[in-house]
Amino acid sequence: MAFRLSPHLTVMANAAQKASKRLLRDFAEVEQLQVSMKGPSDFVSQADLRAEQTLKEELAKARPGYSFLMEESGASGSDNWTWRWIVDPLDGTTNFLHGMPHWAISIALERRLQDGTTEINAGLIYAPAVDEMFWAEKGTGAFMNERRLRVSARREITEAVFATGIPFGAVSSMRQRAFTRTLPMLMPQVAGIRRFGAAALDLAWVAHGRFEGYWELGIKPWDIAAGELLVREAGGYATDVGTGNPLETGNIVAGNTHLHAKLREIVAEGMRAPA
Repeated sequence: MAFRLSPHLTVMANAAQKASKRLLRDFAEVEQLQVSMKGPSDFVSQADLRAEQTLKEELAKARPGYSFLMEESGASGSDNWTWRWIVDPLDGTTNFLHGMPHWAISIALERRLQDGTTEINAGLIYAPAVDEMFWAEKGTGAFMNERRLRVSARREITEAVFATGIPFGAVSSMRQRAFTRTLPMLMPQVAGIRRFGAAALDLAWVAHGRFEGYWELGIKPWDIAAGELLVREAGGYATDVGTGNPLETGNIVAGNTHLHAKLREIVAEGMRAPA
């Protein structure tokens, strides 16, 4: 990559590219993969585990004092961390296992500030099957490969395409009810709603301007940590449905400057409405 990345982003890009080589080989032989079931509609494959191990080894080698929060192996390292990697080794696992090329590696770098609060300092989302690397660092903008990104400029909700995640049967009844109330309120107003099955890429595509917005409830930090920074650095908004931190509440609404507030209002109404 000719574009000059910062030291942190260089570490992240190198780790993602190394992990992607084995993932691409596994993807080419997806029918041969050994797969076990973690729960309803939530699969983990040997590909996930190998990718996570590669990422952890590469990131730890480059920054040995940093802690980790990883999808498969959880938290590790010092509890009193200043820097922490948040990693999803394979976002869009079900797509991967069905031979669909819409999946990605997501890496975020979280920093603890002197006042005890934290912020996402850098984020990288790499989609190896299409060789699209999305990356951002706080205060420096968002990029895909060497192209600078800006969120969509569309102002009218009737022209908007939004992305979301459809709750599975195993998720809480509150999330299911909120989704089934939000969807009929939103669908008549928009050009389309998409469910592609990879939250990290949904957020990257909002940053790219391919989607006007994205929302999901009850999602994990490793799914959204890198993507929410990408959206903000591309000029958009990525917030909780209320006033909290989406990395803590698991509820996120992202969008461009014109339509984020409207989408957030509709999602909030869906959460408030009676069963």
